[in-house]
Amino acid sequence: MKLRRWLKVVVVLVALVAALVIACQFIVTRAIGGKLYDTVAAVPDQRVALLLGCVKTLRGGLANPFFANRIRATAKLYKEGKLKAVLVSGDNHNEGYDEPTDMKEALIAAGVPEAKITCDYAGFRTLDSIARAKKVFGQKQVIIVSQRFHNERALYLAKCYGLDAIAFNATGVALEYAPSTYFREIFARVKAVLDMHVLHTQPKFLGVPVKVEGA
Repeated sequence: MKLRRWLKVVVVLVALVAALVIACQFIVTRAIGGKLYDTVAAVPDQRVALLLGCVKTLRGGLANPFFANRIRATAKLYKEGKLKAVLVSGDNHNEGYDEPTDMKEALIAAGVPEAKITCDYAGFRTLDSIARAKKVFGQKQVIIVSQRFHNERALYLAKCYGLDAIAFNATGVALEYAPSTYFREIFARVKAVLDMHVLHTQPKFLGVPVKVEGA
């Protein structure tokens, strides 16, 4: 009897977790509302792109296609006149790991003037990047640049923070080449919803206002 009772408890818990995961996916995707763009021509002119950071190279020294595709997407937006400046937000948590600087250097190599690029070195999470874009860097409207799965969550967070955002989808990476990335995103959405509505999580750092160069 005890075993049967424990099995029932486990089944109920699994069902509750599954329901939570499904509900969070729905909550995040509902916030998109026609704000995702796949072609440069369709993107409305904005002032600043918020480029979300990621690591430049994978373990073993291989180039990270997520990184390269985000750089290409941002450079294309700039060259097509869709933005005036870029706010690069990423993790810089220890010496030798500097997403913003890597992305800035890559943008310059891709043709974006250095004077148009501002780095946010405290974008430890997407939540931090979104909140700091508004509260520290003073942006009211942004074009978020990342892959679609990431943009969807970023748009949800932007909506929660009252940041008027649209998003441009950088070219994605096939599921078979990055299964762990897509799997983690499922639970990252759960965490995002809990952060906003249950835990009321705040950015790790805010600080004094910073001007976005070239904006």
